[in-house]
Amino acid sequence: MRRIIELLIRVAGGCCLVYAGWLLLRIFVCDQFIVPSDSMSPTLIAGDRILANKLVFGARIYKKFEFAEGVPLRSFRMPGTGSVQVNDVVVFNAPRGYDHNRIEFRINYVYTKRCIGTPGDSISVRDGFFYNNHYDGIIGDSLRQRLLSDTPDSLIPRRVLRAFPFDDRHYGWTIRNLGPLYVPQAGVCIALDSINWKLYRQVIEYETGDKLTCREGRVRIGERAADTYLFRNNYYFFCGDNVSDSNDCRYLGFVPEEFIIGVVRRISCSEDPYTGRRRPERWWKRVE
Repeated sequence: MRRIIELLIRVAGGCCLVYAGWLLLRIFVCDQFIVPSDSMSPTLIAGDRILANKLVFGARIYKKFEFAEGVPLRSFRMPGTGSVQVNDVVVFNAPRGYDHNRIEFRINYVYTKRCIGTPGDSISVRDGFFYNNHYDGIIGDSLRQRLLSDTPDSLIPRRVLRAFPFDDRHYGWTIRNLGPLYVPQAGVCIALDSINWKLYRQVIEYETGDKLTCREGRVRIGERAADTYLFRNNYYFFCGDNVSDSNDCRYLGFVPEEFIIGVVRRISCSEDPYTGRRRPERWWKRVE
């Protein structure tokens, strides 16, 4: 009996070490997520299991483990080996976690999209194609963008066509034609006026906790008049490769840097979510 107990203790100790190693791997190195939709098709399809590499940008470590609605994210980031680049496929928390028309953190509300703009970039969508003033190559899937370009506005439902900041009077932006739009960078000061304040309302309210309004042509942060604003944090702009059917930053606005989880480099495995059929041709496929 004594030997059996000792054996069980050793097995339990080994299991604890394996679990601890698995947990540390998920926290500091990489984590796996299941793709639920075809918003990143054809790069990723529903049923793909993707690996989010946390070493590239640095793992996000929580300071507080309170994740109820209305509780702000408190975290810091470990040193990374690089940075998020334009055209990277990234896993991040959705910027409007509870769909309250404001930036708020929700722990398990996770998106996977392609990076279109990094802090300090100016991005635009022209006739369905993505552009970045600091990037010369093709961003995303050009065939899907061509399909969007060839689709008349009349064939796209209005609720799908209209895009951030949903101001038809001053902007009239759509998922086919949007921008130019500056992506906020920490330490950069911008001018605020009676037109562009809507572009940065969510960001400023997220950073200050005050309501951003415009009264009689004058912008106010809380009750304080403001004609400029200095960004405190970095932000990103992400979009799905399936540009005609993707709930992304064209509707939601900017994503705070602290919401980023990791960069996707590989599909670990894949199976059809409807039939359960395995897709070995997608296993360990590189994501580009």
